[in-house]
Amino acid sequence: MLVDSHCHLDFPELASRLDQVLASMQANGVGHALCVCVALDRFDSVLQIARSDPRFSASVGVHPDSPDAIEPDVATLVRLAADPKVVAIGETGLDYYRSEGDTEWQRERFRVHIRAARDSGKPLIVHTRAASADTIRLLREERADEAGGVLHCFTEDWETARAGLDLGFHVSFSGILTFRNARSLREVAARVPDDRLLVETDSPYLAPVPRRGKINEPAWVLHVAECLAQLRGRTLEEMAAVTTQNFFRLFSAARAPGDAH
Repeated sequence: MLVDSHCHLDFPELASRLDQVLASMQANGVGHALCVCVALDRFDSVLQIARSDPRFSASVGVHPDSPDAIEPDVATLVRLAADPKVVAIGETGLDYYRSEGDTEWQRERFRVHIRAARDSGKPLIVHTRAASADTIRLLREERADEAGGVLHCFTEDWETARAGLDLGFHVSFSGILTFRNARSLREVAARVPDDRLLVETDSPYLAPVPRRGKINEPAWVLHVAECLAQLRGRTLEEMAAVTTQNFFRLFSAARAPGDAH
């Protein structure tokens, strides 16, 4: 079984056809998907989707690339994270790629999420783009190792990955891993320890080869896992077992198939 550790099922490209999404997951051996929240005013939709099927779980957070979003505070995030279907805090982090001027608001928002993760006992989902040094610095300063989490849709260098690993974080790879120009990323993916690997789609975006240019969906995490297995000299079955075990260990509030808790 495979798990899509990061997708956005509440986005319109997927929300209107969840029955098809689930059928495709089943046909491709994907048994669970984590629907990740990007704004507080979307949380109810994310939670509703997570409650609609035991194969879905949810997170709560505000994306760093949203300057005009409702600003979260620690108490609100902790309260919303108490729902049993919510397994993580995020997505959060830093994204300087499109930002101009003062980005202190991003850093303060990130700190709030890290504190909420520590208080709630649920791991962080971290987004970083063109901001790796500050991302690692804030994770260290705010003792994010006490919460744990994942550097999602990883596209940075080995030094950033190693810094995250040193903090106890996992590293998740998306369909970008399959892109022709992603050679350096594949080199990083080959070095991450087995027990820290996750796979994801970040759907509806970043559809992997051989489905580039199409709307992405959780089922296509299969292609990411196939690429990762090839890079590491493993079978798909071995890679699926490793990444699925890692997911349910990290996101311990998520219910694995057959889990009665």
